[in-house]
Amino acid sequence: MLDHIPPEFQRAVFPFENNFNHKPWIAWFADNWTISLWASALYVVVIFGLQRYMKDRPKYDLRTALFLWSLSLAIFSVVCMVRLWQEFLLYFRVFGFTGTMCDAHIGYSGINGFWSVIFVMSKLPELGDTLFVVLRKQKLIFLHWYHHITVLVYSWYSYAQLVAPGRYFILMNATVHAIMYTYYAVRASKTVRIPLWINMVITFLQTSQMFVGVVINFLALYHRSNGTHCSTTNENIFWAFLMYASYFVLFAHYFYQAYFGPKSRTQAAQKSDANANAVYTNGKQQNGVYHNGTANGVANGHAPVKVD
Repeated sequence: MLDHIPPEFQRAVFPFENNFNHKPWIAWFADNWTISLWASALYVVVIFGLQRYMKDRPKYDLRTALFLWSLSLAIFSVVCMVRLWQEFLLYFRVFGFTGTMCDAHIGYSGINGFWSVIFVMSKLPELGDTLFVVLRKQKLIFLHWYHHITVLVYSWYSYAQLVAPGRYFILMNATVHAIMYTYYAVRASKTVRIPLWINMVITFLQTSQMFVGVVINFLALYHRSNGTHCSTTNENIFWAFLMYASYFVLFAHYFYQAYFGPKSRTQAAQKSDANANAVYTNGKQQNGVYHNGTANGVANGHAPVKVD
């Protein structure tokens, strides 16, 4: 048992959750957070170099690999989300809203501390998402790679600073990831057709997450300005606010363009015309009747942004 936190915050479900102590990790991230900078620089070189390499080459399908990748991240995110929510609700009942946002003493240790540091570490391998985008020759938008590198750098930079509001950032991100990677796993499996409204809901959740991040930073600054202890720094609040505000603008723009913009309406009209006119791929008649087929060029709507 960890003597510095109450037993109710040490109810391990898995053996590896027992007696997690954040102090060695604080020291490790303080000394090594710059790895995230080097990793981000290498990531940018690799993805744009690979994109240039693939320009005149056929795309790879990689559907099975994408399914397995998304499924593994979905399982991890779901377990992480469940354990973090269990700890958050328990902590909220005991210490209230301000405690959940401003007290890093318990939040960094025990069950919550274990899953938080694992989630922070997971930002590095999640850069692999972009390899599927590039190798499958899908459109690589600025929001995708910008989000990946900034979350990685901010998470690794902030961990050693005992940033208590980060509990909310991690909780929100784990929740959205659990839904998002499950969606991508199902989509890659081609087992069911996913309706457009699900895509919209996920993108809306992604955008809402960024708005809440802005609000949390405002509240942290408010508490600090009024003399209430809140475990973070004004410098960290500034960078976190700037990051979340930029995310919100980019996600809101993507949401509008994807589902309500002129291009989206044009695609919706084309899809409607294709369905109405019954344009079939096989195009063969038997006894004067077209057999049911698959319509050409009908996309399954816009997908939510695949970001960390």
